[in-house]
Amino acid sequence: MAPKASDVQKVDVVVFEEFQMEVSSPLPSSSATSSSTPFSSSSMASGAAAATMESEPSAPPTKSTAEEMSERAKDELAKIAKEMGMPVWALYCIGIVVALVILLIAFCCIRRCCRKRRPKDAKKGLKGAVDLKSVQLLGNAYKEKVQPDMDELTDNVEDIAVEGEKKEEQKLGRLQYKLEYDFNQSNLVVTVHQAEELPALDMGGTSDPYVKVYLLPDKKKKFETKVHRKTLNPVFNESFTFKVPYADAMAKTLVFAIYDFDRFSKHDQIGEVKVPLCMVDLAQTIEEWAEVTSVEGEGGQENKLGDICFSLRYVPTAGKLTVVILEAKNLKKMDVGGLSDPYVKIALMQNGKRLKKKKTSIKKCTLNPYYNESFTFEVPFEQIQKVQLVVTVVDYDRIGTSDPIGKAILGCNATGTELRHWSDMLASPRRPIAQWHTLKEPDDGDKKD
Repeated sequence: MAPKASDVQKVDVVVFEEFQMEVSSPLPSSSATSSSTPFSSSSMASGAAAATMESEPSAPPTKSTAEEMSERAKDELAKIAKEMGMPVWALYCIGIVVALVILLIAFCCIRRCCRKRRPKDAKKGLKGAVDLKSVQLLGNAYKEKVQPDMDELTDNVEDIAVEGEKKEEQKLGRLQYKLEYDFNQSNLVVTVHQAEELPALDMGGTSDPYVKVYLLPDKKKKFETKVHRKTLNPVFNESFTFKVPYADAMAKTLVFAIYDFDRFSKHDQIGEVKVPLCMVDLAQTIEEWAEVTSVEGEGGQENKLGDICFSLRYVPTAGKLTVVILEAKNLKKMDVGGLSDPYVKIALMQNGKRLKKKKTSIKKCTLNPYYNESFTFEVPFEQIQKVQLVVTVVDYDRIGTSDPIGKAILGCNATGTELRHWSDMLASPRRPIAQWHTLKEPDDGDKKD
């Protein structure tokens, strides 16, 4: 049987009223009510949430601080690029180049600091490295054997002649010596005991005296005492032996030449004592005092070959010997016009054999050439005591052979100023040591260029 229309309307009204009651109440009355009604509270809540989401706009996702800073940096770069009128990639390239330059500068600074510290550390770690203290000790050991140049003549002979009257009045002191002749061996033994009341030639009121002993007229063999520093009354007590037959001795004159040593200039001659052997009785021992007299004449100046100045520098760790030829003065006249064309030849010798040879340039028509030329030789520290350095001044001759003027020989076996110069070089490694040397007579073998 079909329902009536009035009943249907009543049902709709009841349903509508129940719906209104459920919507108006915040919480459901009971589980039974919620389950019995077709519109439950959960469905109503979800519907309300959906309605809220539809009504409100969705919030954008949050960005991190790094992203914000990168965006700001990009914006700033874009503004700068726009102001400078260049693309953004050009600014990136400039920044990369600047960063590379900064890194390169930092790398160079670090490397330079490491290089400064490396030599100190290397001394400890390297095996077989040369100890600089041992080099200095070697040089100081040779200093004890140093004697001034035997053939060195003074450059003040003219001054002595000019001031002859003053020199005659001035007392030059006294010298004590002893002579003994051995007829069996034909040896003349000369002993220099002491000197006293010598004149003061240095600024401090003292002198650095030493004595040269030789026989005239040949001067083939010369001896010299050690230098005594800052004294006017030196005590030498040194003996020297001349091999001379008795018959020849009667024609010779024994000379004691007293000098004041000066490392950086010419040695000043204080005076001399001459003993003609024909005037003494060599059959007995002679021991006496003699007055020191001034130098007579300029005969020594005629035989003067000249002087040369050069510096030596030795680096033991690298095994390098550097010779700088500086200048020469008062060279012997070799040409017809009264001048010379000098150049300097440097030879490194070992056991009589020439290892290396080098030359300076030729200076035309001068007796006082200036060179300032440097030469380097490779000499390991193990060989430095075995080599000799021969410095020869040669007069260049376009036609024929060049003639040597004089030479200086340096090494551990040298004597006089040559040995002093060599020992000073070893005692001061890495430092250039300059000194003047008086040229000696060249040998016949030196003529071979």
